[in-house]
Amino acid sequence: MRMTDDSSSVAVFADHEVIKPPNDLRKAISTAPPAEDDDPVARAEKALADLSSEFSNWMDLECERLDAARHAIKKSGLTPKAKDALFHAAHDIKGEAATFGYPAVASAADSLCRLVEYTPDVTRLPVTLIDQHVDAVRAIIREYGRSDAADLARMLTQRLREVTDDFLAVENSARPDVLDLIQAPSLIPQP
Repeated sequence: MRMTDDSSSVAVFADHEVIKPPNDLRKAISTAPPAEDDDPVARAEKALADLSSEFSNWMDLECERLDAARHAIKKSGLTPKAKDALFHAAHDIKGEAATFGYPAVASAADSLCRLVEYTPDVTRLPVTLIDQHVDAVRAIIREYGRSDAADLARMLTQRLREVTDDFLAVENSARPDVLDLIQAPSLIPQP
């Protein structure tokens, strides 16, 4: 083994050479002593707790955004822009529901996402079914304080999912690969 002038080494063998470059990165790292009371999970939980008073307001804003997307569709029709706005509003609610303290609303928002995503011809999206989904999301959030809210949300979203699946099965009858996706169980935990 021979050393080069930059502290790398080269091992020479009969049919090859192995070059080991210098390890200068060790000099660039400094280690700080661990803080005895620093728990990143506890800090994150505290930050969420500090923000939790805002969750209800944020969910109300998300519902207003979803409702505005629905009204834009009624006003201007199912344009690609309006379809995207509706999908993104529903998708955001689906993703934020548990964090904001409304896990039961995720299923209704998921059903609306599926309706928008898997309808092959956007002009055939039934506005009445969109209305039912948006109204369900808004009602679940509005009535979340009730003791039976989770049961009502489960019954409501189960029926929405059934109607949506029936519609999507007909619309995608010529697309067996999509039918498999539609008929798969929901990944959203049921309340």
